[in-house]
Amino acid sequence: MTNIERLKLETTGITLTEEQYSMYLQEAGVTEPEAEYNPQSNQNKRQIYMAALSILNSTANNPTLMKNYKEDDISVTGFAESLQQRINQIEYLLRMMPAEGTSSDSKSANRTFFLFQS
Repeated sequence: MTNIERLKLETTGITLTEEQYSMYLQEAGVTEPEAEYNPQSNQNKRQIYMAALSILNSTANNPTLMKNYKEDDISVTGFAESLQQRINQIEYLLRMMPAEGTSSDSKSANRTFFLFQS
Protein backbone atom coordinates (compact mmCIF):
# COMPACT_ATOMS: atom_id res chain seq x y z
CA MET A 1 0.00 0.00 0.00
CA THR A 2 1.36 3.41 -0.93
CA ASN A 3 1.14 6.61 1.12
CA ILE A 4 -1.53 7.95 -1.24
CA GLU A 5 -3.63 4.78 -0.86
CA ARG A 6 -3.35 5.03 2.94
CA LEU A 7 -4.42 8.68 2.82
CA LYS A 8 -7.40 7.74 0.66
CA LEU A 9 -8.43 5.19 3.30
CA GLU A 10 -8.24 7.85 5.99
CA THR A 11 -10.34 10.31 3.96
CA THR A 12 -12.89 7.93 2.48
CA GLY A 13 -15.76 9.83 0.90
CA ILE A 14 -13.69 12.86 -0.07
CA THR A 15 -12.75 12.75 -3.73
CA LEU A 16 -9.57 14.49 -4.84
CA THR A 17 -7.21 14.10 -7.77
CA GLU A 18 -3.94 12.21 -7.42
CA GLU A 19 -2.08 15.53 -7.69
CA GLN A 20 -4.12 16.99 -4.82
CA TYR A 21 -3.45 13.96 -2.60
CA SER A 22 0.26 14.23 -3.45
CA MET A 23 0.26 17.94 -2.62
CA TYR A 24 -1.32 17.34 0.81
CA LEU A 25 1.19 14.57 1.53
CA GLN A 26 4.12 16.75 0.47
CA GLU A 27 2.88 19.55 2.72
CA ALA A 28 2.82 17.02 5.58
CA GLY A 29 6.45 16.10 4.91
CA VAL A 30 6.11 12.99 2.72
CA THR A 31 8.76 13.40 0.03
CA GLU A 32 7.59 10.41 -2.04
CA PRO A 33 3.78 10.04 -2.00
CA GLU A 34 3.97 6.92 -4.19
CA ALA A 35 6.41 5.20 -1.79
CA GLU A 36 5.36 2.22 0.30
CA TYR A 37 3.49 3.07 3.51
CA ASN A 38 5.25 1.85 6.64
CA PRO A 39 2.71 1.20 9.44
CA GLN A 40 5.48 0.66 12.01
CA SER A 41 6.83 4.18 11.49
CA ASN A 42 5.30 6.74 13.83
CA GLN A 43 6.64 9.47 11.56
CA ASN A 44 4.86 7.96 8.55
CA LYS A 45 1.61 7.61 10.52
CA ARG A 46 1.89 11.18 11.77
CA GLN A 47 2.42 12.47 8.22
CA ILE A 48 -0.65 10.59 6.95
CA TYR A 49 -2.80 11.94 9.80
CA MET A 50 -1.48 15.48 9.24
CA ALA A 51 -2.35 15.26 5.54
CA ALA A 52 -5.82 13.89 6.39
CA LEU A 53 -6.32 16.72 8.87
CA SER A 54 -5.41 19.27 6.18
CA ILE A 55 -7.90 17.68 3.77
CA LEU A 56 -10.67 17.72 6.38
CA ASN A 57 -9.91 21.35 7.28
CA SER A 58 -10.07 22.27 3.60
CA THR A 59 -13.41 20.52 3.35
CA ALA A 60 -14.65 22.34 6.44
CA ASN A 61 -13.74 25.65 4.79
CA ASN A 62 -16.29 25.00 2.03
CA PRO A 63 -19.55 26.60 3.25
CA THR A 64 -21.68 24.98 0.53
CA LEU A 65 -21.04 21.58 2.13
CA MET A 66 -22.28 22.69 5.54
CA LYS A 67 -25.95 22.85 4.53
CA ASN A 68 -28.60 20.36 5.59
CA TYR A 69 -30.12 18.60 2.59
CA LYS A 70 -33.49 16.93 2.28
CA GLU A 71 -34.62 15.14 -0.84
CA ASP A 72 -37.77 13.02 -0.86
CA ASP A 73 -37.31 10.57 2.04
CA ILE A 74 -33.59 11.14 2.46
CA SER A 75 -32.06 13.89 4.58
CA VAL A 76 -28.44 14.73 5.26
CA THR A 77 -28.01 16.71 8.44
CA GLY A 78 -25.21 17.39 10.84
CA PHE A 79 -22.41 17.18 8.28
CA ALA A 80 -20.58 20.10 9.86
CA GLU A 81 -20.80 18.56 13.34
CA SER A 82 -19.62 15.16 12.11
CA LEU A 83 -16.76 16.72 10.20
CA GLN A 84 -15.67 18.73 13.24
CA GLN A 85 -15.81 15.60 15.41
CA ARG A 86 -13.53 13.78 12.96
CA ILE A 87 -11.12 16.73 12.90
CA ASN A 88 -11.04 16.66 16.71
CA GLN A 89 -10.40 12.89 16.68
CA ILE A 90 -7.43 13.24 14.35
CA GLU A 91 -6.02 16.14 16.36
CA TYR A 92 -6.29 13.99 19.49
CA LEU A 93 -4.56 11.08 17.72
CA LEU A 94 -1.71 13.35 16.69
CA ARG A 95 -1.30 14.68 20.24
CA MET A 96 -1.32 11.19 21.77
CA MET A 97 0.99 9.60 19.19
CA PRO A 98 4.46 8.72 20.54
CA ALA A 99 7.32 10.97 19.56
CA GLU A 100 9.15 10.39 16.31
CA GLY A 101 11.78 7.71 16.44
CA THR A 102 9.83 5.43 18.77
CA SER A 103 7.65 2.62 17.54
CA SER A 104 4.08 2.32 18.76
CA ASP A 105 4.79 -1.04 20.40
CA SER A 106 8.13 -0.05 21.90
CA LYS A 107 8.46 -1.25 25.48
CA SER A 108 11.48 0.97 26.01
CA ALA A 109 9.64 4.18 25.22
CA ASN A 110 10.83 7.09 27.33
CA ARG A 111 8.23 7.72 29.99
CA THR A 112 8.77 10.58 32.40
CA PHE A 113 7.05 11.12 35.71
CA PHE A 114 7.54 14.23 37.80
CA LEU A 115 6.58 14.49 41.42
CA PHE A 116 6.73 17.94 42.93
CA GLN A 117 6.52 18.48 46.65
CA SER A 118 6.00 21.80 48.31
